[in-house]
Amino acid sequence: MGNEGGSAAMEFYAGISLHLVGIGGIGMSGLAQMLVAKGCKVSGSDRGLHQTENARIFDALREQGIALYEQNGSYINNGTPDALIYSTAIENDNPDFACALQIPRIHRAKALSSGLLMNAGKGISIAVTGSCGKTTVSAWLAEALWRLGMDPSFLGGGLANAFISKNQAGNYRHGMGDAFVFEADESDKSLVAYKPDYALVLNIGTDHYSKDELAAVFKNFLRNTRKGVVLSEEVLAALGPGSVDGLDVRLFSESPGPSLLPSKNKGETLRIASYHASPEGAKAVLCNGQAIALPMPGYHNAVNALAILSALDLLGVSHSDALDVLPQFRRLWRRFDYAGRLASGARVYDDYAHNVEKIISCMKAAFELAAGRVIALFQPHGFGPLGFMREELFSALEKDLPENGVFAMLPVYYAGGSSSFTPSSSEVIDSYQKHGRKKYLVFEDRNTAAKFLSAEAGPDDIVLIMGARDNSLSSWAKELCAQ
Repeated sequence: MGNEGGSAAMEFYAGISLHLVGIGGIGMSGLAQMLVAKGCKVSGSDRGLHQTENARIFDALREQGIALYEQNGSYINNGTPDALIYSTAIENDNPDFACALQIPRIHRAKALSSGLLMNAGKGISIAVTGSCGKTTVSAWLAEALWRLGMDPSFLGGGLANAFISKNQAGNYRHGMGDAFVFEADESDKSLVAYKPDYALVLNIGTDHYSKDELAAVFKNFLRNTRKGVVLSEEVLAALGPGSVDGLDVRLFSESPGPSLLPSKNKGETLRIASYHASPEGAKAVLCNGQAIALPMPGYHNAVNALAILSALDLLGVSHSDALDVLPQFRRLWRRFDYAGRLASGARVYDDYAHNVEKIISCMKAAFELAAGRVIALFQPHGFGPLGFMREELFSALEKDLPENGVFAMLPVYYAGGSSSFTPSSSEVIDSYQKHGRKKYLVFEDRNTAAKFLSAEAGPDDIVLIMGARDNSLSSWAKELCAQ
């Protein structure tokens, strides 16, 4: 894109001037805070600058001295930055590019790699990736290390409640300890730009690519990993044993069976023997007899806990210390957040779930707690993602949605950029209704959905509001409970 090819060798240093195009994005806003903490001069622009649902991020950026602009090229009136940083979501004809064609452009992943190099020799880097759970696991691991007194730095794709303050959005924490935990995004294959000391690869799904294509991406990522890796057995089976040669390996699995650990590695695969959840709490028991009190429901979170236990073991933390800190996790914003109750008494939860695995995991967690039905309202986060997932999502819902469950779609959230505007939510749900056995609905807008909930949701039901990129969903979930 643009001048990126000539900027790959640019070195970051304290005082360098950087402008982030699309700074309100969860990854870009975290990177902006990291660069400020390292002494860079940072500005940014965003299409959603004045949207109230984004205020918690923009207010924190302003508190840190970051100048914010409309995404119309106006930043250039206050001086020319040394480089522009962009994400894959930014189009080539963006006004911030057009007004300054000669400024070097750097992809977010390369910028993060350069920012990490500013800390080279001062600690260890831990990259967390996978199709699902990487945001929760990276924040949970960072908070565990923080509670263990290691004072880590953290950069993630969600707002960690433990790290939120007036001037910190929660997706970045500047620690003084050795460890730097960061989320490595597989969605645009940019994670191959990183060279972490340790890596966690949680799972392989089909959010953006086929499993074979994603396996190739993860293999390349592990070739850049220096010391050790935590993998699910599913991932190791997909990648092949040779993919972890030269690395210290820890495995975890939600399935029974013999350990696939390479013979040179000590220990056994961490597995779950039993799991139980109720409104009073959730608990998992490992095959070795150790019990884990979980801070949130969902079998998938029990599996996430195995990944963190494995990572802490890799980092030299004792199991007893790890088991002490895991239940203290304060979770993330928009991850099964309780929003309140409808007038009928139905409980409402807000969640960032947006791909097949996350939607199904979120619904299963809700069914663990519901005495009645689960009514799930999903807002797709783009026409392309909806088209990519439509068939697999249908198969998963038919398999995993209980007969008394309801799955409904809201209109597709469109954030700009190129799009064919197909398929629509109505088109997808129409095909589900024609070929499915479960209850599928579509609402033309949020008001129509609210009227349905008011008329249909009972006191024993749970309502899920799900969707990515559009933070107004969280506000709407609370508004439903205020009516």
